[in-house]
Amino acid sequence: MISAGDFRNGVTLEIEGNVFQIVEFQHVKPGKGAAFVRTKLKNIINGGLVERSFRPTEKFPQARIDRKDMQYLYEDGGLFTFMDVETYDQVALNAETIGDALKFVKENEMCKVCSYNGSVFSVEPPLFVELQITETEPGFKGDTATGATKPAIVETGAKVNVPLFVEQGETIKIDTRTGEYLSRV
Repeated sequence: MISAGDFRNGVTLEIEGNVFQIVEFQHVKPGKGAAFVRTKLKNIINGGLVERSFRPTEKFPQARIDRKDMQYLYEDGGLFTFMDVETYDQVALNAETIGDALKFVKENEMCKVCSYNGSVFSVEPPLFVELQITETEPGFKGDTATGATKPAIVETGAKVNVPLFVEQGETIKIDTRTGEYLSRV
């Protein structure tokens, strides 16, 4: 059991027969009245977002989420195929389940497949990936304003803002949580 006062982002709970993941939370202490916890919850089964407030003393059972490392193999007709590298079992997931989790993931890379009671509800990409830039405009000498960036397209087709000195054909490191450029490789 986890109390509302101990909520953190990413925690999964069972509330009234549904399984929710905490997207955002905020402890609120108004000048008048009792404190409460304001949350934004994502229903992991149907993907809906709900905003709800709780008293800090309310308790909920924590949902058991299985995260398994699987290799992303390929995409075929809107189905994304993953393979368990230990048992070689393959799982095909639709684009609705995947969302935009794979926009920075190349084929044959490892991902975490999240499931609840055997039902897969999401895929977590690796935190950092190294991708090659396939298309970007050249930076010009004199374009050196602090923090200036330009758009670039990486080998997976995703668009990333990169500094002006980065050129086409270079490999860069990207944070998949924010989609931001980190460094050249």
